[in-house]
Amino acid sequence: QVQLVESGGGLVQPGGSLRLSCTASGTIFSINAMAWYRQAPGKERELVARITEGTSTNYADSVKGRFTISRDIAKNTVYLQMISLKPEDTAVYYCNALIKRYRILPEYPYWGQGTQVTVSS
Repeated sequence: QVQLVESGGGLVQPGGSLRLSCTASGTIFSINAMAWYRQAPGKERELVARITEGTSTNYADSVKGRFTISRDIAKNTVYLQMISLKPEDTAVYYCNALIKRYRILPEYPYWGQGTQVTVSS
């Protein structure tokens, strides 16, 4: 079994900051890319930021310059530092990871349960 557990969401005022964390646990041989997605009410889930095992990153245009994704490979953890938050950042944020559970198996995508981020005054 593999679990991804997110933390760090909450209510913040516009212009504020939050830091999300996601840790993968269970039977894990290796983790390739890790990413954060978000889904606002009535909208499709969208990619927010992604980081490879080699720590290359890419971001949605809407968050460039405000969000920073990073990872601690030894801890199987990915972070999302969010600053200058806007009401349109309000969504459920999901962690995603491409995980190989055993050397001989292919990678599969795993998802966390989601954490709510609400930006409101």
